[in-house]
Amino acid sequence: MATGSLLPALLVLIGALLQAAGSANTSVQPQKAIIPRGGSVNVTCLATCDQNATLGLETPLTKRPVNNGSNWVTYELSGIQEDSAPICFSNCGANQTGASISLTVYWFPESVELAPLPQWQPVGENFTLHCKVKGGEPWNSLSVLLLRGKEVLDRQPVEGHPAEVTTTVLARREDHGANFSCHTELDLRTQSLGLIQNSSATRQLRTFVLPEIGLRLAAPRIMEVGTQLPVNCTLDGLFPASEAQVYLALKDQRLEPTVKYSSDSLCATASVRVNAGEEGIQQLRCTVTLGNQSRRTGEKVTIYSFPAPNLTLSESEVPEGTMVTVECKAHPGAVVTLNGAPVGTPGSSARFTLNASAEDNGRSFLCSAVLEVDGIKVYKNKTQNLVVLYYRQNNLVIIILVAAAALSCIVGTAAYLYNRQRKIREYKLQKAQEASNIKLNTPP
Repeated sequence: MATGSLLPALLVLIGALLQAAGSANTSVQPQKAIIPRGGSVNVTCLATCDQNATLGLETPLTKRPVNNGSNWVTYELSGIQEDSAPICFSNCGANQTGASISLTVYWFPESVELAPLPQWQPVGENFTLHCKVKGGEPWNSLSVLLLRGKEVLDRQPVEGHPAEVTTTVLARREDHGANFSCHTELDLRTQSLGLIQNSSATRQLRTFVLPEIGLRLAAPRIMEVGTQLPVNCTLDGLFPASEAQVYLALKDQRLEPTVKYSSDSLCATASVRVNAGEEGIQQLRCTVTLGNQSRRTGEKVTIYSFPAPNLTLSESEVPEGTMVTVECKAHPGAVVTLNGAPVGTPGSSARFTLNASAEDNGRSFLCSAVLEVDGIKVYKNKTQNLVVLYYRQNNLVIIILVAAAALSCIVGTAAYLYNRQRKIREYKLQKAQEASNIKLNTPP
């Protein structure tokens, strides 16, 4: 026999039993039900009455009679959106009685969302997880879990629409790159409907450590125009070091550092070249940025220009006995020392005159200039040599000239003698020929 044909017989039996009890009463089947939101349910109203009772169902829900019999009627309630308590009533003669049914609606959360996490979170500081849940009933069976990976950080009931559940978490180093999410559980296992779960999208946290102190900038206190010197900026104890950004600049000139990272430190090195026109006190700055925080430090650098002094001799090659002037001039502000010059008031120039002697041949003159820059003394030197032509040098010239004259005389004398002998030979030959001709022309 089908279930549909058993229900009227069952209801008649129940009514007969109630009637046999000798009381006029109203009952409802089932007395409570849990249904999905928007679903429907059949409700049967029954009456115990010794005559045909008038039955009805009071409810704002959409209802439709689907079956009836002696002292019972079945209604279909549909489109149920929220919890409700319909009331069955019956009129048995002059008596009216009633009974209510408890209808509980369940529905899954429409959305579960974990609010965005901080872009960067300092280690050792608290941050808050915000989980927003829209929809979901019954509330007493709905809870929210806040998770770090698979670890449950907190579990809370849901109250209200929409609901927001929060929990506070202490950021750790190991949380860098960790996934956080929230999870809903609608527990209907007591109604044999199981455990219905839903999860939000995960959000990844990035944590960092940026020490308040310890940023070091190593740079020379003074720099000369035209030179190139290294500077470096270091910081220990940061995490994750490889995520840090370094900015190095001299005044408005941004430098291009080479950055070396270790597990918890960095060292940025750059070369600084200063040009003419930048003289004076300049600020060298280093900034390290990690997460949403920065640390800064700076050093003052004095830029100076200091060319080598100019050392001149009035003549660098002179005969012995010539007066020679030696002069040294340096950059304004410098103090020069010129060997051989008389001691006088220190200044940026010095000079003296000497009578060149043989002892001065090959003499080296040294001009030393010193400039004080930010309490540091800087030195520049220049040397110049003197050549003196003295008697030992003149004798050599005379010897050469005499030798040349003697050689010329010898050559001239030899040429004269050779020519004289040639003429004598020619003369004697001519006389011999003349004598021979005379003898040939004389008669016998």
